[in-house]
Amino acid sequence: MKNDMLHSDSDEPPERSIHIIDFKPFRQSTPQLPPLRSCIPSRSSAKPRRHGPRLTISERANTFRKRFYPGITISEWNDWRWQNRNRVRSAEDLARIIHLSDDEREAIARHVGSLPVGIPPYYASLLDPDNPEQPIRRTVVPVSGEYIRAPGEADDPLGEDDDSPVPGLVHRYPDRVLFLITNFCSTYCRYCTRSRLVGAAGERSLKKSDIERAIDYIAATPTVRDVLISGGDPLSLDDDRLDFILGRLRAIPHVEFLRIGSKQPAVMPQRITPSLVRVLKKYHPLWMSLHFTHPDELTPEVAEACTRLADAGVPLGSQTVLLKGVNDDVPTMKRLVHGLLKVRVKPYYLYQCDPISGSSHFRTTVDKGLEIIRGLRGYTTGYAVPSYVIDGPGGGGKIPLLPDYVLGRDGDDLLLTNYEGKVFRYPDPHGSLGRDKRPRHSRRRVKTPSCV
Repeated sequence: MKNDMLHSDSDEPPERSIHIIDFKPFRQSTPQLPPLRSCIPSRSSAKPRRHGPRLTISERANTFRKRFYPGITISEWNDWRWQNRNRVRSAEDLARIIHLSDDEREAIARHVGSLPVGIPPYYASLLDPDNPEQPIRRTVVPVSGEYIRAPGEADDPLGEDDDSPVPGLVHRYPDRVLFLITNFCSTYCRYCTRSRLVGAAGERSLKKSDIERAIDYIAATPTVRDVLISGGDPLSLDDDRLDFILGRLRAIPHVEFLRIGSKQPAVMPQRITPSLVRVLKKYHPLWMSLHFTHPDELTPEVAEACTRLADAGVPLGSQTVLLKGVNDDVPTMKRLVHGLLKVRVKPYYLYQCDPISGSSHFRTTVDKGLEIIRGLRGYTTGYAVPSYVIDGPGGGGKIPLLPDYVLGRDGDDLLLTNYEGKVFRYPDPHGSLGRDKRPRHSRRRVKTPSCV
């Protein structure tokens, strides 16, 4: 199977059915690309058409395509394999699209080893060409801060290598495993927890022999009921290889459901083709954990990709990393979680940034994470409020954190505060929660709880 073969779906409509949608995700201060004259070439000048999946292209992306890839047709642009082959990989490639700062240029020149630069043309179309502080740009373009190793940082801060019984498999929790089937990502996030692995050894998937060993381990471990397939990005593999791995896992009787962790719908929505969806539908119950970082990622292309998955019965959750200067304020996070719900993605986890080597310029205080949760809880629907977690360094697993809404006790009453800071009594005569706290509001007149 060749990763560079062009995608073809003979049962799909031809290119003339492609939608072009106007979308302006940036603030008015963002430099505007030239206006479109015509989104679809006339029949007289059009090249021979190729049957392919019917995919959306936004006006912004189409303008970007015409400016920087003038010889590329819409069909080629919407081919995920073309997007992979033509990723922006060097300072020279980036300088053609954005004005690199001296710091960015120097950081790219210093790079060696894993976590290279890799940005698909589609995702590059979202970058602000003039502002190095643009949130999306900060997440994918290296800066010198990633070469500074702060105290407490480590290459494998979560201790995944210590919980790996066979190559490519992490077995930390009793009933589930993490299956890392590739070290390839279409886009390399600069804060990646697995920066020690991704993009290394020639950007390859796990060897077939290692995949077989991992599947044999899962089959021989009846306590494993849940398999999370990750990497790298598992959706970077072609449909046949995914079909093979999912089929082998689904054949194990005690594996009750499968999950796929991916950022492809955000950085390369063209990957979510009808043929991929047909593969995924064969293996229900199957869930997907998607990685979204900023509301500017929620383009018409992404909305269509998520709709394809949701319409196929795949439940979608978002795992967002809290990043300084990217999404570390309540208004930005609220726009993100509201936008996710609109495209049928449930905000699932808000991760405190892991102490990976070179990540100090991305990490906020834990107070900031609690502030954001407090700014969401009660001020928007509970469906939009993710669980805020720290992945315990050294293999502690996910530790949930919440703002402290327990004030203490007054006699048999538990004293609670709500999202507005108001105090309420709850009768709890036999409870112990709050007994170690001084009842700061015991003298205040507080409401009794009403039945709901």
